[in-house]
Amino acid sequence: MGNRRRGHTHAPKTPPLSLDTHSSDHEQDVKHRICMVSDFFYPNMGGVESHIYQLSQCLIEKGHKVVIATHAYGDRRGIRYLTNGLKVYYLPLQVMYNQSTATTCFHSLPLLRCVFVRERITIVHAHSSFSAMAHDALFHAKTMGLNTVFTDHSLFGFADLSSVLTNKLLTVSLCDTNHIVCVSYTSKENTVLRATLDPEIVSVIPNAVDPTDFTPDPSRRDNSKITIVVISRLVYRKGIDLLSGIIPELCGKHPDLCFLIGGEGPKRIVLEEVREKYQLHDRVRLLGALDHKDVRDVLVQGHVFLNTSLTEAFCMAIVEGASCGLHVVSTRVGGIPEVLPDELVTLCEPSVQSLCDGLETVIARIRTGNVASPATIHRKVRTLYTWRNVAERTEKVYNRVCREPVLPLSDRLHRLRSHCGAVAGSIFSFVAVITFLFLLFLQWLRPDHLIDVAVDSSGPHSRLGQHVSKKTSKTPNPAVS
Repeated sequence: MGNRRRGHTHAPKTPPLSLDTHSSDHEQDVKHRICMVSDFFYPNMGGVESHIYQLSQCLIEKGHKVVIATHAYGDRRGIRYLTNGLKVYYLPLQVMYNQSTATTCFHSLPLLRCVFVRERITIVHAHSSFSAMAHDALFHAKTMGLNTVFTDHSLFGFADLSSVLTNKLLTVSLCDTNHIVCVSYTSKENTVLRATLDPEIVSVIPNAVDPTDFTPDPSRRDNSKITIVVISRLVYRKGIDLLSGIIPELCGKHPDLCFLIGGEGPKRIVLEEVREKYQLHDRVRLLGALDHKDVRDVLVQGHVFLNTSLTEAFCMAIVEGASCGLHVVSTRVGGIPEVLPDELVTLCEPSVQSLCDGLETVIARIRTGNVASPATIHRKVRTLYTWRNVAERTEKVYNRVCREPVLPLSDRLHRLRSHCGAVAGSIFSFVAVITFLFLLFLQWLRPDHLIDVAVDSSGPHSRLGQHVSKKTSKTPNPAVS
């Protein structure tokens, strides 16, 4: 957990997992039935959504059964099927704030129990500290005796009221969770401190990008000017106030400089005011919200990718930008120093002056041609982070978790009281007892054996897999014909 050299913590040859890297043949043959749970999933766009989808696809490719549970998005409710038979349950839960559901720990139990029983789930994998539904799912899964895994995608502070409350909730949720995954070493240290966890049950598995989705295309650039691309949610945490200070200063010094900004959020009005005040309508383009399929088409138009985040656990956006051949300029915060090698990123302090200095250094190198070609940058990035590698390492977590016991109610109550403090521990022990009694009532009202077992759409017994195997068996082998 000490300091690590930037640019070397991500090497795929030495997975930063606190797990056995040598799995037995038996473990490799075990196929799990996994339910990914989070408030954040498609059609909402973001890093958590992309992580859940890509990881699920790779786990299905490895033969596991994966279903996803999230809340309804407008008219998108009920069951939907995505690529390769990935089944998504859009549950009718009320959204409270910022796409996160209201949590009472009881209204979600009947719905999640139905999903877990119907799909014969063995592992519940919850995502994001911001997701109330993820915390509910962990609580209910442990009440039902299921193994649990949690992936933390964010960094939190310790001083403000919202962080204190969230950290206490995280402490309760994770105190008896089997295993926790973080996306960077900085994130691991942050999570261990926030939730007072044993570091041995926390592993580091970074995010990834699909390099085939983010390839360079220098012909799309306008080389008569230098284009700085920013793709981010326009919120305070992403440093949009810093960006509003950078734009007029650099545009005043460099007449051939322009900004291409993709994303939407409450801070958009700040950028519109800057553009209006300094009459930069022809040099600052605000593209609004982008579909995932359009992100690459925007990135390849730029020379530099700028990230002004004030806090980040990993930051997939800078990997996507580098994969498209852009040189990255970013704030030195959170887990960002771990993500890219030194030659691909210029790190700055989170201030307007520091970021302007970093950008001017890169602009000067671009003018003199002293930068790597987009193809060279892409070749370096494409092997650093792959979803198949992430899936392999997550599979090791599942194999470890399945060997661990799920605590009975009496042990859970003792753990809650001893780990979460006298007040919070007693409150949540009471909630755990009420949840357990509510589960017994639901099992009496509608026993598990009366809940229809769903037809597998992924995994070793999926109808899709059987259809493909039958079709393959009917195809004559050209080697023997």
